[in-house]
Amino acid sequence: MTVQEVSRLAGVSVRTLHYYDQIGLLRPTTVTEAGYRLYDDTALERLQQILLFRELEFPLKDIKTILDQPDFDRNKALSQQIELLTLKKERLERLIRFAREIKETGAATMEFQVFDTSNIDAYTRQAKAQWGDTAAYREFEQKTAGQPEDAQMAAAEGLMDVFRGFGALRDQSPEAPAVRTQVEALQAYLSAHYYTCTPEILAGLGQLYAQGEFAENIDRAGGPGTAALVSAAIEVYCR
Repeated sequence: MTVQEVSRLAGVSVRTLHYYDQIGLLRPTTVTEAGYRLYDDTALERLQQILLFRELEFPLKDIKTILDQPDFDRNKALSQQIELLTLKKERLERLIRFAREIKETGAATMEFQVFDTSNIDAYTRQAKAQWGDTAAYREFEQKTAGQPEDAQMAAAEGLMDVFRGFGALRDQSPEAPAVRTQVEALQAYLSAHYYTCTPEILAGLGQLYAQGEFAENIDRAGGPGTAALVSAAIEVYCR
């Protein structure tokens, strides 16, 4: 298939496919003498895996590292995707029911639990730890093994409290001493409740916290702009 045909089939722009080629994430199977990129079924299967990992909000460089591993387990990756997408589907269904109830009854409600994404976030963190650092994932399993659901929820809420602490510092620079202290508190909390948060892992989380639902949840806890501060502060701290 040509790059235009792959673009139409997968819903990915031609520009994106060119970029994937440039960074070595998705090479075309062959390039014709005229310079046209051509993709076979093996390349399309790799593209599927790339898009699935993007649903887990993995950075492109991490996806490349994972897919290039000789022991890459495609079935494990698919199982994680099924679980994550199921969680997202259930959340959307709850939101739809909630919106319909408001429309049908016309009644105001202070119910906000329906917007909670803590279970999705927790599963995503678990998947990222498993692929990104085997030792970290083993530690995560040991710390959470047998934990009741309320304990896991309490740990997640404690993490939100740390982000609320960042929210109180939104008027300060990422280089400010108080902000640095809060980054240290975040690193210590993750190490105590999830896995040893090395500088490498912390730097990766800093990038993740500025994206998608992670950023939305952090801003919901600390106020608009909190996620941006957390990400910038972690970058300064790790540098």
